[in-house]
Amino acid sequence: MRPIAFFFTAAFALAVSAAAAGDYKAGSLDISDPWSRATPKGASVAAGYMKIKNNGPTPDRLISGSSEVAPKFEVHEMRMENGVAKMRQVTGGLEIKPGETVELKPGSLHAMFVGLKKQLSAGDHFKATLVFEKAGPVSVEYDVRAMGATPSGTMPGMKGHEH
Repeated sequence: MRPIAFFFTAAFALAVSAAAAGDYKAGSLDISDPWSRATPKGASVAAGYMKIKNNGPTPDRLISGSSEVAPKFEVHEMRMENGVAKMRQVTGGLEIKPGETVELKPGSLHAMFVGLKKQLSAGDHFKATLVFEKAGPVSVEYDVRAMGATPSGTMPGMKGHEH
């Protein structure tokens, strides 16, 4: 293979790999690694996680969303109050300030898919649309990981081992 052909082949492979890894762009926002956990049979809700980085000069907000797996999409926060974990819906949208990254992760901010139409199993993928105040709608695909998975894709206590 000639060097120039090799370069373009390698560049194409890297671009496909990055797209497959779950990175999306909406205006000045970068959305990376949307994922969810597998759900037990009969579960009516699932949580969604991702990172959202604002590369622009003005704040933006995640104001709504929709998904093929559930009729209702909400953004929730979880925090400890007097030793009790409390979860509540974020009202007014989730702000992403200029130059900052907001991570939706277990035990913290997360998307909620309410009224699940089916059980989510590890290895599944599902589509969703995130709606931002300024950047508008963006279609993403969530990877479903094992129950108990962490943001890096590992199981708790299994650092460095992908599952």
